[in-house]
Amino acid sequence: MREIAYQEIVKNVRDIIVYSASNLPEDALNAMKEAYKNEKSPVSKEVLKQLLENADIASSEARPLCQDTGLAVFFVKIGADVKVVGGLLKDAINEGTEKGYIEGYLRASTCHPFTRANNKDTVGYNLPAIIHLDIVEGDKIDIEYAAKGGGSENVSRARVFPPAAGKQGVIDYVRECISDAGPNPCPPLTVGVGIGGTFEKAVISSKHALFRNIGSVNEDPEMAELEDTIKLELNKLGIGTMGMGGTETVLAVHIESNPCHIASLPVSVNVQCHSSRHTHITI
Repeated sequence: MREIAYQEIVKNVRDIIVYSASNLPEDALNAMKEAYKNEKSPVSKEVLKQLLENADIASSEARPLCQDTGLAVFFVKIGADVKVVGGLLKDAINEGTEKGYIEGYLRASTCHPFTRANNKDTVGYNLPAIIHLDIVEGDKIDIEYAAKGGGSENVSRARVFPPAAGKQGVIDYVRECISDAGPNPCPPLTVGVGIGGTFEKAVISSKHALFRNIGSVNEDPEMAELEDTIKLELNKLGIGTMGMGGTETVLAVHIESNPCHIASLPVSVNVQCHSSRHTHITI
């Protein structure tokens, strides 16, 4: 049994939050540069150039990429042979989140759903974090983190279709969601699609799909082909960078599929803005 100190987890979580707020991951940055190269619209091309300049300034001056520093979302796999010493894993992640947002001078965005009172003086600064936990083999803790902004989250959708909707139903639904979203989620986008499972499984899968490296190929050839088809359809919409019109509305489409009930076909679409702040560490 491997022991990992509570404070080690706190420090690692704090550090990835502060770093991610100012530094686009390499996959997102490369995808933006590729979009700039391929963009046909002069207006969108200029706006893409400004977004790349913004990323450079944020990194060099250690300033947030965006004023919306998001809610902290984690997918965590803890090895069955790991023991956290000094406290609970969930508490360590929340403490690290609070430290990261305070010490990184990032915005506290969590609030009560109706009164809109900010949680910073009650539950904690930008708490609670959204944590998805899974127990796996091994003696390590695997942490995937993303800062999820409100603009992209607000246009995310889920629906349960009849099985007869099939692939075309999925394609049409994703296209409808992104068309309705327009410029609101700050494109060019990464689009996560969860297919199958139950209603909530599809939603969680669509969220987790956003953590996959942009440019990676789906391990399932059928889903890889479907990703390419959907991406092509979405870029035909002509929304362009920040809604200015153009050919590069979407950087990537990532699908996670699951077996589902014979009577249903759940589909969820989760959207991430151009500032795809995500990090993956192993402790």
